Amino acid sequence: MTRLDRRALFASGAAAALLAATGVSAAPKRGGRLRAALSADLFDLAISSTVYDNLTEIGADGTLRGALATGWTSNQDARIWQFSLRDDVLFHDGAAFDASHVHLPFDVRVLDARRLQITLDAPNPNLPYLLAHPGYEQRSDTGMGTGIYQVQKLEPGRHFIGTRVAEHWKSAHAGWFDSIEFVHFSDAAIRAEALRDAMVDVADITELDAYADPRDYLLLPDGQTVTHIASQSIAVPVTVGKAWPLDNLRMAERWWIA
Repeated sequence: MTRLDRRALFASGAAAALLAATGVSAAPKRGGRLRAALSADLFDLAISSTVYDNLTEIGADGTLRGALATGWTSNQDARIWQFSLRDDVLFHDGAAFDASHVHLPFDVRVLDARRLQITLDAPNPNLPYLLAHPGYEQRSDTGMGTGIYQVQKLEPGRHFIGTRVAEHWKSAHAGWFDSIEFVHFSDAAIRAEALRDAMVDVADITELDAYADPRDYLLLPDGQTVTHIASQSIAVPVTVGKAWPLDNLRMAERWWIA
């Protein structure tokens, strides 16, 4: 007979209770489409963060972790850095990602297919955090990305539809929607109305439409600091990233249908 660990059992039960109390499913499930009404700035950032990957990523809990990069080291004054890269990454056109595809506004030297060196003009111990920021996404010369969603339709500045890549290195722990859709509405009132009328599941608004029932929505990242609002039809993790709106711009990877 297998011996049960009481502490583990208690911890798992407490976690499940917490998830239930916050309206979040105990485990993500695949399927459905995430629809978002976004302002101009967030529309472009959300697409980039969905279609492309960075070398590093800031998790929902605020910790830094590797994305396209698996590890990094620096010299003593944090001016020369070396990054190791994943060996299982493909662009959406099937081409393999390697160090030659890394484009950054620094002096980048390819050491081999899986290693590169970055030399800075001045020391910066925060370089790995910087590389997780919007604007440092990696793409091929043809514009192809390595993200877990690829472009199905794109009308620049207006409308985007992405579909989940069948085989991806993140598949076991991210990318639960079958597809995602972003629409751009410059007027916050129109975005709020679209959310209220269930035309979208999330909108980057700070307050609901006057006719919306607050019980039907999640104020994110928390009730005190609101940068976007989601329908209760969408499940989000217990911890939502606060570095940038929309769960550190990774809502397409981290959320799922409730």
